[in-house]
Amino acid sequence: MEKAQFQSRWMPYLLLAPQMVIIAIFFIWPAAEAIRASFFLEDPFFGNSTFVGLQNYTDALSASDYKRTAWFTVVFTVLVSLLSLALGMMLAVSADRVLRGQSTYKTLLMWVYAIAPPVAGLIGVMLFDQHIGPLVDFAAMFGWHLQIGVDYWDTGFAMIVVSTWKQVPYCFIFFLSGLQSIPTSVKEASAIDCQSETRRFWTITFPLLAPTTFFLLILNITYAMFETFGTIDQIVKDQPGNSPVTLVYKVFRDGFRGNDIGGSSAQSVILMIFVLLLTIVQFRLIERRIHYT
Repeated sequence: MEKAQFQSRWMPYLLLAPQMVIIAIFFIWPAAEAIRASFFLEDPFFGNSTFVGLQNYTDALSASDYKRTAWFTVVFTVLVSLLSLALGMMLAVSADRVLRGQSTYKTLLMWVYAIAPPVAGLIGVMLFDQHIGPLVDFAAMFGWHLQIGVDYWDTGFAMIVVSTWKQVPYCFIFFLSGLQSIPTSVKEASAIDCQSETRRFWTITFPLLAPTTFFLLILNITYAMFETFGTIDQIVKDQPGNSPVTLVYKVFRDGFRGNDIGGSSAQSVILMIFVLLLTIVQFRLIERRIHYT
């Protein structure tokens, strides 16, 4: 297999330059600016800055509302990630068994993925509306009076449901592709060796889906922590200030609504460090147990 060669030694760098410029402008520069601003107390109106050292970090970590937001972010991320994986896998297994109307079944399940997060949040607001929301009426049948925007955990429940509903089709697509890539000979051999479908799934099929599951786990965690911003904004933006929010939304609320540029920058740096450590743990501990075939 021959290696690609360029007539000019500068050609590879020239081809990489546009992407590197984009990364520098939209990733490296904002990150560096956030780190710089986290050490200052900035006046958003007159542009004056006062160096305060680590005060923004200590104020953020010692605040009770920050700790509460951090715990809710953990609960929200875990539930959205695991529920999306579980439901996506269940639907993919069901779709893999469908023989007639398979294309229609797949299309109906994947439609939701085309909806933007703010639109999903707006749909969630209507579904959980106190007056016309069908999910509120359904919960009332079991004696559960949902009060979105009033009760802390009821609002969190709505955020989890809508965010999971938005992510399930994404997991469904990848799990279905993984199931259909399993050789027919393996499926037939496993059917002969084990008659129980449940046991056959957990001993044969699921281990073969482990790389796909690990890939989706990382993407789901990233989605729950960052890409649900539009959904959360639609649900809580007109509600009281004690509604549950994630750390990303708190950075936005404190920085752009509370005009605390230094404090929000410190929170973003803390979140960046947390995500970096989480990524290292995922690849060092979890990926070692994954076997790629």
